[in-house]
Amino acid sequence: MKASALKYTILSWVSGLTMLILLLMPFHAFLTVWGSSIFGHYTALRLWKEGLLALCVAGTLYLLAFDHKIRTHTLSRRLVWLILAYIVINILWGLAALERHTVTAKALGYGLIVDLRFLIFFLVTWAVALRLTRLRSHSQWLITWPALIVIIFGLLQIFILPHDFLKHFGYGPNTIPAYETINHNQHYYRIASTLRGANPLGAYLIVPISLLAVRLVKGKRNWRQAIFLLAALVVLFYSFSRSAWAGAALSIAIILMIGVRSQKIRQRLLVVAGVLLIACAGLFVGLRHNARFENFVFHTQNNSHIKTTSDQGHVSALESGLKDMVHDPLGRGPGTAGPASVYNTGHATRIAENFYVQIGQETGWLGAFLFILINLGVGYLLWLRRADPLALSLFASFIGLTLVNMLSHAWADDTLAYIWWGLAGIAMASLPGSTKKDAA
Repeated sequence: MKASALKYTILSWVSGLTMLILLLMPFHAFLTVWGSSIFGHYTALRLWKEGLLALCVAGTLYLLAFDHKIRTHTLSRRLVWLILAYIVINILWGLAALERHTVTAKALGYGLIVDLRFLIFFLVTWAVALRLTRLRSHSQWLITWPALIVIIFGLLQIFILPHDFLKHFGYGPNTIPAYETINHNQHYYRIASTLRGANPLGAYLIVPISLLAVRLVKGKRNWRQAIFLLAALVVLFYSFSRSAWAGAALSIAIILMIGVRSQKIRQRLLVVAGVLLIACAGLFVGLRHNARFENFVFHTQNNSHIKTTSDQGHVSALESGLKDMVHDPLGRGPGTAGPASVYNTGHATRIAENFYVQIGQETGWLGAFLFILINLGVGYLLWLRRADPLALSLFASFIGLTLVNMLSHAWADDTLAYIWWGLAGIAMASLPGSTKKDAA
């Protein structure tokens, strides 16, 4: 086989695998739980996308070695070298922690996967999209069609299906709970659709909501898209993920500020925003003793029998995480904090309820600094491409999701991490660096 034919073949199957990952990730939790109820091996089934990612990495390394355009447009980027440096630090810190017996092999493996997979997938999609337009041309339906299924199933959970319907597909104490409640109150159920939980569902919905908002603001008005957006907002509400509510509101506000160019419309939007803020303040005052309102907004109520609320748990976890960063400025290694620390047998589980603090707990101030620089670099490059609807929706959702990650470990969720960062890699390939400004 000629070198050019081999290169095109590798490009084709790597792009096909990345599209498959993006297409299936919204159903990852549902499919793995259901599959494990039939075949067993729940943990192994959960790693299917990491197996595909490993194949994609192998193909991308070949392309990097033999394709001049990919090599030029990636290795010349400071952002790429920051990511590579961050990956090296995670590996070195992890090996050192394993040598000191501060982390188990299982926790280290899971920690490295959680911390690195989305950045590696970002690099893979970026490299492949530089050569093939297929990823770019299919990017919007890779978001909207899976999201449509997630939203329809979410609406069924809200209005038709029993709250424990998912138990018929293997959901339960050994996999993913069949349902969630607000602050352990059995009168208030939260939906998760096909995601692994209510909070992951809320964070994931910020991505399609942002894309739909961009389409409505910058494109022709379309009643189907408006209904789609309304349905997504309904499902988002019933996830009762307050961080996702705030993240979606922030994302939509940014899209309106950037996408609306008419000064008159902007002024009207400011008036509407002011009215909404006043209305919200009135609701807070008028409904402050309403049990339903207290549970929906504060996730507790005055006469609750639960002594510790979720808000108190968030604050306590964050304080503990910040103290860890002060006492261990070099970090304790991947797998010693965040969701992976559950597998760190013999050591305390450390959940900071903040993904950035988790990175600091694991890789210290240096790792946290590099990760923040990576985030700033990605945000900057998306901002430069804001004329592109995909890039604008990702830029706005990135700011909203940054807020979500300051209140949870959202990037640790498989679905959100692969989808957002994979799409961001595709967006990077558009308008390739041709100016000095775009050389970040």
